[in-house]
Amino acid sequence: MQLDLNLLTALDALLEEGSVAGAAARLHVTSPAMSRSLGRIRRATGDQILVRTGRSMVPTTRALAMRAQVHALVEQAHHLLSAHQELDLAALDRVFTVRWHDALTAACGTALTTAVRRQAPGIRLRLSAEPGADDAELRRGEVDLESSSRAPELPDIRHRLVGSDRLVVAVRPGHPLTEGPSDLERYAAAEHLTVSRRGSLRDPIDDALTTRALTRRVVAAGPTAAFALQLALESDLVVTLPDAVTRTARERLGLVTLPLPLPLPDVPLYLLWHQRYDDDRAHAWLRDLAAETVRALFAPPTAAGAPPVPEPAAPGAGG
Repeated sequence: MQLDLNLLTALDALLEEGSVAGAAARLHVTSPAMSRSLGRIRRATGDQILVRTGRSMVPTTRALAMRAQVHALVEQAHHLLSAHQELDLAALDRVFTVRWHDALTAACGTALTTAVRRQAPGIRLRLSAEPGADDAELRRGEVDLESSSRAPELPDIRHRLVGSDRLVVAVRPGHPLTEGPSDLERYAAAEHLTVSRRGSLRDPIDDALTTRALTRRVVAAGPTAAFALQLALESDLVVTLPDAVTRTARERLGLVTLPLPLPLPDVPLYLLWHQRYDDDRAHAWLRDLAAETVRALFAPPTAAGAPPVPEPAAPGAGG
């Protein structure tokens, strides 16, 4: 019997996802195509592999026993076939999903897209809105590159520190905080706005104020930095945000930036990816280029106020 080794990749996805739909999404194929692959795997192995229990599917005993070995075989095949391939950027045809914080995407998404188009015109980028920390999407291969202010805890999620940003206060022109001394008591007494996708009215600034026997009144939570900055422009609300990644947006709106009268550590910025891409040269090229693009935010502002587009990066493994 001649075995199609592509079925190993499908089997690995099915066993990791536990569903036909999940495996299809991971491998970017249709659900009917994945169902046909599952049928062929069942015929080849003489085992059901996944069986339905209620609304979900669970692996059989044999599937559980072979899961680790199947995954290892797929990883070995990937390394064997890709380790020594030269990377031809001009001929590269691939889709990458980049999930960054909305402020980071607004700050350098254009520069990244421009650099990618210049170096590898066959690459397509999905600049995805960040719904929150979800390492499972990195592990499933649904997201190729992610931004975070925290280093990952899981050992299979790789990370690279690309910069750190200080917090600043943004208010409308003529706001009361722009007149008179900038001190902690006046800052705390103002009405504040947080940035939180989950609508949280509290963040680490409140914890820092508590240690100084102070509290602030947070009257609203905005889902994105862009929304928060617009609301600050149209009201007396105060928003505290990272400086470099929001600088261009603040300048475009004409907001006034004040120093934060509270000693807090800088906010680190990491790029995250799954370890399966460590030796993927195309992925390494993308993360090198993304790191250069993001690091440009932390360079002294140019005369135009925007970060420069990075020069072409030499293809490499990165890390």
